[in-house]
Amino acid sequence: MKVAVLDKNGKDTGRKADLSKDVFGIEPNNHAVYLDVKQYLANQRQGTSKAKERAEIAGSTRKIKKQKGTGTARAGSIKSGVFRGGGRMFGPRPQNHGFKLNKNLKRLARRSALSLKANDKSIVVLEDFTMDTAKTQEFTGVLKSLGLENKKCLFVL
Repeated sequence: MKVAVLDKNGKDTGRKADLSKDVFGIEPNNHAVYLDVKQYLANQRQGTSKAKERAEIAGSTRKIKKQKGTGTARAGSIKSGVFRGGGRMFGPRPQNHGFKLNKNLKRLARRSALSLKANDKSIVVLEDFTMDTAKTQEFTGVLKSLGLENKKCLFVL
C-alpha cells in the first residue's frame, strides 16, 4: 500500500511511502480489537470499593434477645445486615478487573486497528518533522496545515 509523503506545511513532496502489507494490509479482525479495548478499559478500573461486612463492624457479639417467645424473627447479633448499623450483606470487595489476553491476539488487534486506519486513508506520512523551537503555537500551525486541528491524531516519531 502506497501513501503520499507530505512536508510539515501539508504540501505533497511527490514521493510515496510503502506501508507493509503484514501490518497495514491484513483483513481486520473486529473481535480482536474489541477484546483489546475491553482489556485496556478493564485495566483502567480501580477496583477499590469496599464495604464493611458483619465481621468488621465494631460491637458486641452477645445475643440481643432470647431465641423464642418474642413473636419476632430470631436474631443473634446486632452486627447482622438486617439491622441498622449492621454490616453490609454481600457488599463490594476490592478486586482486580483485569484479564489476560494472548500475545498473538494483542498483536492481531494492533495490526487490525492499523489496517482499519489504512483502509480509511487516515494515515499521513510526514517527510521531515523537525521544529525550530518546542512551542505549542508552532505545533498547532503544523496541525492546521495538515487539516488536523480539531481531530484526534496520534504522532509516531
